[in-house]
Amino acid sequence: MQKVKIPRTIDPAKAAQKRLDYDGIIQASLLKRLEESVDGVKRDAQVSLSFGMDEQQLVVISGKANIEVDLECQRCNETFAHECEVQFTYTPYYSEKSEQDAPDEYDLVDPNEYGEVDLIQLVEDEFILGLPQVAMHDEADCSVQSNNLVFGELPEEALLEDKPNPFDVLKSLKK
Repeated sequence: MQKVKIPRTIDPAKAAQKRLDYDGIIQASLLKRLEESVDGVKRDAQVSLSFGMDEQQLVVISGKANIEVDLECQRCNETFAHECEVQFTYTPYYSEKSEQDAPDEYDLVDPNEYGEVDLIQLVEDEFILGLPQVAMHDEADCSVQSNNLVFGELPEEALLEDKPNPFDVLKSLKK
């Protein structure tokens, strides 16, 4: 199958009726919010999307995508490459009823005023959610070893002082 540019917006109901499949790319220059969240986007995103209907006759958008980004290691502050791979399943949100009918495995996506879904934004949101909370090399690759980390030291005066227990006040209330 030939790689194509993923369309920016699509009507999910029409695409599901036609059972469309897309296997293509999203240019890195279109992923502005992702670019702000990382040190750099190294290549275009590889994306596969499928549109269809499930047993409940709900429109389903399922897909997977991957991209390579540069992240800053929070241990050693050096940049490293990270492969971000995501899988997702969505159904369009039309009303409260569609929210109740949707299985828990489906995420809801809001169509715009024309009934279309922004595919670029949808995939970009998944990439941002797929980033690690704390970006770090593997310990073997990191220049700072975890057993050498120092988070601060208490001054000796603080260790020697005998401070009153703040919960002693509660003892007087107990009487």
